[in-house]
Amino acid sequence: SLVTLFWLCAGLVTLVFGGDLLVRGAAALARRLGISPLLIGLTLVGFGTSTPELVTSIQAALVGSPGVSIGNVVGSNIANILLILGATALMAPIAVSKDTFLRDSSVLVASALICLALVLYGALDRFFGAVLILGLLGYVVWCFRSDVSTATVGETGPAPSEESSRWDAAWFQVALVIAGLALTILGAKWLVGGAIGIAAALGVSETLIGLTVVAVGTSLPELVTAFTAARRGHSDIAYGNIVGSNIYNVLFILGTTAVVHPIPVPPEIARLDIWVMLAATVALIWAAVTGRRISRTEGGVLLASYVGYLFWLGCAAAG
Repeated sequence: SLVTLFWLCAGLVTLVFGGDLLVRGAAALARRLGISPLLIGLTLVGFGTSTPELVTSIQAALVGSPGVSIGNVVGSNIANILLILGATALMAPIAVSKDTFLRDSSVLVASALICLALVLYGALDRFFGAVLILGLLGYVVWCFRSDVSTATVGETGPAPSEESSRWDAAWFQVALVIAGLALTILGAKWLVGGAIGIAAALGVSETLIGLTVVAVGTSLPELVTAFTAARRGHSDIAYGNIVGSNIYNVLFILGTTAVVHPIPVPPEIARLDIWVMLAATVALIWAAVTGRRISRTEGGVLLASYVGYLFWLGCAAAG
């Protein structure tokens, strides 16, 4: 119905706006704390742009919709690489840092394999959830330690002066983070409710809606962040944001969702989508290895692959 579609759209818009506020506030606070741009992308911005996925997956699990909950994570990881990174690379080739590529790509591949194991196992319980969260904590500590060892003076910009506007004030940056988080939670609630309603109205599975509409909707903050970073010449943040978000999606979002409310894994994800996610991860690593950059041509291939994936899902749902 029109009401269901309205709540879906309202949820998407609120998620994007809330995610944008969250990312702006988190990035500003990170710069104030003296954190390098790459680490901002991998941790605070990656975490901030993954908050919509987190809140949406937990909300879906609590209302008994595991297809939306897990499909959102798997679908978001696919969209992050094929759609967002592909489109961003088409706009401007993305440089890949040699120093951090080995660390972050290894964790990305490990998290993808862990996700595969859990999907094939068929359930997410509290024990596995706690293990995933501990894995994320270890990764973040590793990032901070390696970043401190390679940090250079002057990365954080000038110290705020007494004449700084309120936009540069710490209290305002904290307020942005809080407001962004509140809007994200509200948007996720509306988005899940609308998605479940549309799935029922169209007669398709909640998993399909989770893999497509919800996954792309909750990935919009990553899209906005990656485009903005690439346009401003900060491709290290664009790349780090996608890698960080995909790691967070598995380790933190699936982990936290399982701890809050254990859920079964819909069998259709094990048949196709988890393998597409693995293939996309391998494609990302391969593109990054070749010339230490993701070229426009490689971006076009990634984007075309996502269109093909959506076409396949559409044919499977219709057939």
